[in-house]
Parts: sequence; structure tokens; C-alpha cells
Amino acid sequence: MSITKFKLTHVGLVLAILLAGTSEISWGQSKKQKSGKDGFVQIFDGKSLKGWDGDPNYWRVEDGCLTGEITPDKLLKTNSFIIWRGGEPGDFEFTGEFKITEAGNSGINYRSDQLTDVPFALRGYQADIDGKMRYTGQNYEERKRTTLAYRGQKTTIGTYAGENTPEAIRANVKSNAWNGLNVTGSLGSSDSLKTFIKSEDWNTFHLVIKGNRLQHYINDVLMSEVTDDDTVNRKAKGLLGVQVHVGPPMKVQYRNLMLKQL
Repeated sequence: MSITKFKLTHVGLVLAILLAGTSEISWGQSKKQKSGKDGFVQIFDGKSLKGWDGDPNYWRVEDGCLTGEITPDKLLKTNSFIIWRGGEPGDFEFTGEFKITEAGNSGINYRSDQLTDVPFALRGYQADIDGKMRYTGQNYEERKRTTLAYRGQKTTIGTYAGENTPEAIRANVKSNAWNGLNVTGSLGSSDSLKTFIKSEDWNTFHLVIKGNRLQHYINDVLMSEVTDDDTVNRKAKGLLGVQVHVGPPMKVQYRNLMLKQL
């Protein structure tokens, strides 16, 4: 063998070893992530609704995704959730991806209660999601104080001094927003933040929920932040679920749902 051929063969062998090592490292990192890297645990297996509880008329698994759909022959009278039955997270981070049709309206509820008089209904904090991207990223409290922060807002929710009844709480809402909402900072205009959200395509979400600080990220951009000082109405833990909203036919899908409890 000539010296030139030996050198080329030697270089090829070294490159092959290096590439094999890189491939092994990448595979190992991917495997660790699926099994709970950095404390994250997969809570939807992509194959079944095991661990989830919802109305099968509206929820199913399709193409490896948790899928909610309203069809013309199965319109809703009340918002319907599919609820994770793995516990009641308090402080946590929750990540995943969503895709929603233009007419769609959905959301991710957390620290929520389940109603007993309405099927598959949750009451509590919600990371809002909608197909027209008017509300996506905001913090809306379902069936209670309504809007706690619009997209682009950092807010503090002050102490509530009224009666602790549904009627009194509802009376403290004006134009679908809580009267105790105090804007303390800006994350950017709602319209500018909207440009980071993809229409009818996959977007990532990341909820960072610690104590009374509630942060909603879309595509790694902070969309809203609430500091909830309302000791009467705030919740420290509760159910987690995702929603299909009353309205026209729509479809929403979620995938790669990973939860890290803190």
C-alpha cells in the first residue's frame, strides 16, 4: 500500500469513529429526554388516552396527538375538557406543542377544580389558545375571575375584599376582565407578540408555574406573567386539562406533553 493510500484510509477510519460517537451521543440524549431528562415526565403516550378522562365524542388520539374536535353534528353547549388524572400539580413546568384550526378556541387549564354539575368542566387558571390568535398566550381564569393578564402584560392581582360567592366574584368582572388586574409591566404589544405565533401550524408552549407567579411562553417568547396576590381566589394546586370551546366546528391537537413538578 502506498503512503498516500494509507493516509486516506487512516483519515477515513478516524472520521467514521468520530461520526459513530456523535451518533451515539445524540441518540443517548434523545433517549434521556423521552424518559424524563431534567425531571420532565411524558404524560401523554401518543397512542392512547390512558391517564386522561374526557368525552369521547370530542376527544381521541389521532396521528400520535391528543386531538379535540367539534363537528357540525356534535356541537357543544358547554366547554369540554379532557383531564389528566395523574395528580394535582402545584408548582411545575409544563411543555408541549399545539396546532389549532383558524376557527378554533382552546386552552390549557391548571390548578383547576372539576365542576360536579357540568360534565368535563374545569374552573381555574388557563393558558388561552385560539386559532385567530387574539387570545393565545394570555392568562384567563375559566368560570371565575376571567382575564388576569392580556398578551403582553405583566400584572399583579390585588387582594380581594368582597364576599367569597360566585355572584360577588362575577360582579367584580368588567368587560371580561378582573377589576383587580393591575398592569405592572409590558412584554411588548399584543400585535408584536402575535407575530411569533404560527397560524394553523405547530407552536410550542411552556408554562412556568411557581408559587403565585404564573408565566406563559409560546415559541420560547414570554406572552404574559401574573403575580397573584389574591389569597381568597388564587389556587396553589389543582387539575390539569385541555379544552375544546363552545363555538363553530374546530380542531385542536396537542403532542409531546412533558411535565416537571417542582
